[in-house]
Amino acid sequence: MPLDLSRRKFIFASLALTAPLAACNTTAPASGEFSQSLAAPYRLDSGDRLRITVFDQPSLTNTYSVDQSGYVAFPLIGSIVARGKTMQDLEVAIAAQLRKGYLRDPDVTVEVDRYRPIYVMGEVGQPGQYAYAPGMTVQNAIAAAGGFSPRALHSSADITRKLNGRVLTGRVAITDAILAGDTIYVRERLF
Repeated sequence: MPLDLSRRKFIFASLALTAPLAACNTTAPASGEFSQSLAAPYRLDSGDRLRITVFDQPSLTNTYSVDQSGYVAFPLIGSIVARGKTMQDLEVAIAAQLRKGYLRDPDVTVEVDRYRPIYVMGEVGQPGQYAYAPGMTVQNAIAAAGGFSPRALHSSADITRKLNGRVLTGRVAITDAILAGDTIYVRERLF
């Protein structure tokens, strides 16, 4: 039985309206890697500012930034790779380089002086770059960005995170913890 013209227009219009709605829901829930990364030791990356202390060496003790290439420029030894290392890994690497003709038994400690920023985008009052503090949740980040806009979805957000050299995106609850360097995207609710 052939469809009359008005019925075909209705079906076509319905499909045209629902296709964009289906496309809006393409981000998958966060994988187990997201929660595992929260329990893992902190990994350094570009934008972190470090307080590096060399015991009994005030001329070497200072704050140093991890540059865009992932290196820290350190006196005497030059640039040393920091990206992807834990603070303890970097302590060992700096001490090993200092032992090569500079200091007999260097005692090096590395602490994060300022974490790399987070980015909050989408349906928030003031999208942009914000300071990260350990223990921050998605909800804290949204509050820092001026809260939800009137059209915002309040139950979840999408996080983009760099893990083991890969960039992953997943949907999380707003009560989930975040890491330094995360990008949080608050979606618009459908209705």
